[in-house]
Amino acid sequence: MPDSLIINFDKALRTVFAPAASRRPYPDAGVEDAELSEAEKHHAAGLMRVNHSGEVCAQALYQGQSLTARNPEAAQALIEASDEETEHLAWCERRLNELGSRKSFLNPVLYAGSFGLGVLAGALGDKWNLGFLAETERQVEGHLDSHLASLPEQDAKSRAIVEQMKIDEVKHAETALAHGGADLPLPVKMAMKLSSKLMTKTAYYL
Repeated sequence: MPDSLIINFDKALRTVFAPAASRRPYPDAGVEDAELSEAEKHHAAGLMRVNHSGEVCAQALYQGQSLTARNPEAAQALIEASDEETEHLAWCERRLNELGSRKSFLNPVLYAGSFGLGVLAGALGDKWNLGFLAETERQVEGHLDSHLASLPEQDAKSRAIVEQMKIDEVKHAETALAHGGADLPLPVKMAMKLSSKLMTKTAYYL
């Protein structure tokens, strides 16, 4: 357990403060950057900042969940999902830089809160732990769909990133269900939606 805590603390510092790296090619590699107005750049950057903060939350959730997961297979599934979310961080961060913007100031707070939720979810047992992961990914998929509808039509680079993220999130949800994830009670789903809405509204600006 002490080793796991040290590893998770190092992971937290890297997620919040260090630039992320991607092992896979960037989804927008080779896609030409379009001419965007200042208003379109501002909006695209706000959406990508929300996506980046969402991936920070995902990292924290998965790390917390893997720390308390009882089944080694479930823990491994969480760790693998976390690795792919790290690539999402790299994609969003580079796109934010290209748009002349920045990451959210709220990321350290978001990470801490999400890590605590992950630890709690893991402590409730693997079926609820994995069910929480699956529901998280379903809701993220919904957010990404709304971003694809809202991004400037000509912003093909941001769109390529969001589309690949959506594919990965769907896969993570399916993996969680395949490992025995349970369907969460409706009040829990609604609480998750409310907290997610609060995060997206604030991270867009801050």
